[in-house]
Amino acid sequence: MKKIILTSAGFENKKIEQKFLDMVNKPSNKIRAIWIPTAATYDAAKAVLPKCMDDLLNAGISAENIKTYNLDYVMEYEELAAFDTVYVCGGNSRYLLDKMYEANFVSLLERFIDQGGIYIGVSAGSCICVNGFEDNLGFLPCTLSVHCIEGNISGDIDINHTSHINLTNSQAIIIEEEERYILE
Repeated sequence: MKKIILTSAGFENKKIEQKFLDMVNKPSNKIRAIWIPTAATYDAAKAVLPKCMDDLLNAGISAENIKTYNLDYVMEYEELAAFDTVYVCGGNSRYLLDKMYEANFVSLLERFIDQGGIYIGVSAGSCICVNGFEDNLGFLPCTLSVHCIEGNISGDIDINHTSHINLTNSQAIIIEEEERYILE
């Protein structure tokens, strides 16, 4: 069952955090997360990394249940399958996507999501999931702009008639199996 959350700014809106916790459906102190900071290749992106980690900690996930994975080795699926969620931070989208392919992580991630794992994208971690890059992760057949002043109206996304989505820092695209909508 697909469970995907695409954001500009992570859990800045507590409704997004609550949606994540509802998707996991287990006590937050039992949730295991992989945290991927790889895209943070420049100072402004690096400065946001503590906030991204705080998203997970403030959601009640214990620090010992969070593994940092910098896409610096080829992970085995069994290792990934021991986690409930993958949280992908922002920064350089092209660099992030290239590193995912170099680490053979894309196919593992697809399998993880198909098996019920939750993907959380923040900024670049969201942009790699939609059209805009030829080798994107393919979660939605449209383009995406993040950190927008004005976002698309919250509610259902008609993928047959939506070519582009603008997300504010308080919005998220939620994908649960065939259901797709903007949460605000």
